[in-house]
Amino acid sequence: MSSSIGVKIGKATRWSAITEIMAKVIVPISNMLLARLLVPEMFGVVATVSMVISFTELFTDAGFQKYLVQHEFNNKEELNKATNVAFWTNIAISVFLWIIIVIFSKGIAVIVGNAGKELAIVIACLGLPITAFSSIQNARFKREFDYKTLFNVRMFAILIPFFVTIPLALITRSYWAIIIGSLAVNFSNAVILTIRSEWKPSMFFDFTILKNMFQFSMWSMFESILVWLINWGDILIVSSILSSHYLGLYTTSMSTVNSIIGVVSAAMVPVLLSSLSRLQKDPQQFKDLYYRFSKLSSILLIPMGIGLFLYRDLVVSILLGNAWSEAAAFVGIWGLISAFGILFNSYNGTACIAMGKPKISVIVQILQIIVIIPAVYISVNISYDSLTYTRALVRIEGMLIYIFVVWKLFRISFFRIIKDSLPVIISSGVMALAGVIFVNYSNSELVSMVSILGCVVIYFTVLMIFPSMRLEIRPYVIKMGKIVGLK
Repeated sequence: MSSSIGVKIGKATRWSAITEIMAKVIVPISNMLLARLLVPEMFGVVATVSMVISFTELFTDAGFQKYLVQHEFNNKEELNKATNVAFWTNIAISVFLWIIIVIFSKGIAVIVGNAGKELAIVIACLGLPITAFSSIQNARFKREFDYKTLFNVRMFAILIPFFVTIPLALITRSYWAIIIGSLAVNFSNAVILTIRSEWKPSMFFDFTILKNMFQFSMWSMFESILVWLINWGDILIVSSILSSHYLGLYTTSMSTVNSIIGVVSAAMVPVLLSSLSRLQKDPQQFKDLYYRFSKLSSILLIPMGIGLFLYRDLVVSILLGNAWSEAAAFVGIWGLISAFGILFNSYNGTACIAMGKPKISVIVQILQIIVIIPAVYISVNISYDSLTYTRALVRIEGMLIYIFVVWKLFRISFFRIIKDSLPVIISSGVMALAGVIFVNYSNSELVSMVSILGCVVIYFTVLMIFPSMRLEIRPYVIKMGKIVGLK
């Protein structure tokens, strides 16, 4: 791996990590306020609206973002032409889909279990053409490892709820506050990314380029559709069987965990795709970089997953409030499984795309859906508790499939990852034992929060016993020391 790429990866990872850390500090504050202003039923309505938006966004992007990041272009002119084609295609598809949504809004509202809420769906989906206007610029910044610009854009966006969403929630006590806030975020992203982007849209289009792009993007889009079915298919089933109250509990539990675990995944996955894509012609460096990302990620992911499981009641109480106590069980099990899901599902899927094999990811997603959909349907008809545990545990199937796939295709070894992460696993185990004792003897939220700090100290104390971990962590400690002015 060349030194220039190494430097770019380092800077990109740093800015991406800073972005996600800041977002995960600020966003939960707005969510805490909204959870106390709006009842679970309101979040249930927003969840079904978001389901429609997320599905249509699959077609507005059509996999072009991943193509622009992954593909090796001969020169900048070729890249700019492809960017223009992707941009205008996105705009055309998004406007067309929004018109379709307007025409069939009543039927769509019935399908997603929110009859009478068609206006909410129509207004919320205005975000489609707005997002399409900036998604290609976003891909260009990622391709160039310019995560500093994306940091600035993200920071502005996450502050919008404090000036738009929360004030509206105070006034309306309605789901409209979240919908309007989301549109404001989409609009700010579109404006800032367009202004900051070196590339600007021009009146150029070439169907030959579109055809070549679609040969890759088609499979990427299919994979995204299948991922959507995995992430939202269960919500569609739940919305048709359970009440909006339980739907709100279910979706908010997921989003709460994802926002916490996302500190690592959202920071690492985009950089991993960009980095591995540049090394797709060098299998050994490809594997070495993959192993390093997995090792560094495990240092945070594994203890985070265990911590969420142990302190699930505290997490729900602080982030959502007492009205959401039923969500604690799902938050715990989903957090534990999600930590390993990123290492053995998300990262492996990213490796397949980076190596130019999106078809493989499509096959894996199909195999997951075959298990997830019937499992969710059966469990939701038993009870809500049965649903939560079943939905979390079936994710293991996807991990096992991906572990086999990346070994057969790229010789990425599961046992090598476990070996590299063994100090983390041992340290997390010691922390977990201490955590169980702390939780059993904690009699207040304050004591529980102090015990979390105790778990963190125990974890890193044990981790630093291992020489390999000291070598990995020491450079970051030195950098942090310089940032805060320490020698």
